Amino acid sequence: MQRDAEATKQRLIAAGRAEFAAHGLHGARVDRIAEVARSNKAQIYHYFKSKVGLFEAVWNAAVEQIIGSLPFDGDDDLREFAARLSDIYAEHPEIPRLITWQNMERGSVLPNGYAVDDVRRRIAVLTDAQARGVVSDRFEARLLFALMLHLAMLWPAIAPEVLTVVDVHDAEERRELVRRVAASLLD
Repeated sequence: MQRDAEATKQRLIAAGRAEFAAHGLHGARVDRIAEVARSNKAQIYHYFKSKVGLFEAVWNAAVEQIIGSLPFDGDDDLREFAARLSDIYAEHPEIPRLITWQNMERGSVLPNGYAVDDVRRRIAVLTDAQARGVVSDRFEARLLFALMLHLAMLWPAIAPEVLTVVDVHDAEERRELVRRVAASLLD
């Protein structure tokens, strides 16, 4: 039977995504990844050169997923933008975990160029929308964009002790709170 290299790579990336989200780069084990992917460790090294190479492939796929799932043309409602990103994080809880691991374990590595270019493009679009009066200029575009991204990350990043006291577990309520806080930043 002929092997399907692309299918094997995708299974390794999917298994790596779960493993890295749970354990980070340094805690992840290639033998567990290979087993879940129904592959072997040699395939990881063949396709990705190293565990770090697989992590980079997982990270790049997550970045592409977020960017592809979150269009923004400047006339979009930033409240909805933040709420949609919050929804993505709720639907894919491994993404905020990967972001956290990336920051902790790989923060000194050059950032993903595709993501950097996309952020620059979105900030330019936002700057134009502010100039046209479509979006509030209360905050400089680059800061407003960063605030919206981090607001969307509120629920996955909050400490369990705080979440216990705040006691907001309903997905719709969480989404609405993100929208309301985003709205307050735009007033």
